[in-house]
Amino acid sequence: MSSIFVFDAYGTLFDVHAAMARFRNEAGAEADRMSDIWRTKQLEYTWTLTLAGHYADFWTLTGRALDFALARVPSVPKTLRANLLDAYFKLDAFPDARAALKALKAKGRKTGILSNGSPNMLKGAVDNAGIGGDLDAVLSVDVLKMFKPRPEVYALVTNHYKCAPGDVTFVSSNRWDVMAGTSAGFRALWVNRAKMPDEYLDFPPKQVLGDLNALVAMN
Repeated sequence: MSSIFVFDAYGTLFDVHAAMARFRNEAGAEADRMSDIWRTKQLEYTWTLTLAGHYADFWTLTGRALDFALARVPSVPKTLRANLLDAYFKLDAFPDARAALKALKAKGRKTGILSNGSPNMLKGAVDNAGIGGDLDAVLSVDVLKMFKPRPEVYALVTNHYKCAPGDVTFVSSNRWDVMAGTSAGFRALWVNRAKMPDEYLDFPPKQVLGDLNALVAMN
């Protein structure tokens, strides 16, 4: 049984579409499409820059991705840009995320975040969600100046906790992130909230969960 539980932040603990949800009426009929483009480009920029040997922090890339999404979906007013960025800085946590972290801490487990997010934006989301007291560590890729899924990122966990990879349960809603966690030797769990088809069959998760309530029940 693992004693260390490390979570991806965006999409796993925090709802990446919550920012747009706050301004859905103002954004109009294509709000969801624009939010999807925003998220897709945000991740794409992390991968392409890392592959090319470059780095800009996640907050910078979040702004660039939003600009692209607004350009692609002109029906969404560009005047929402500042409000959307402010909302992203203070994203809502999933209700089951709060409950899971509190329950794991009550059982004496160590808990942490491993995220692409910059330190400031992670602090903004953690503080807004009120979950700081249930986290032992918030680890950002910013110290490495490269993004997931580079193996060096996952080594931040074992270096911080001074543990073996097999001692870590790594939880993510992003299947590619679970692939990388499995490759790093973690006990990787996939939170498949969106009921997506499986990928990366050579790197299977230890378990697939519908939400984080199931994590507490099994640990």
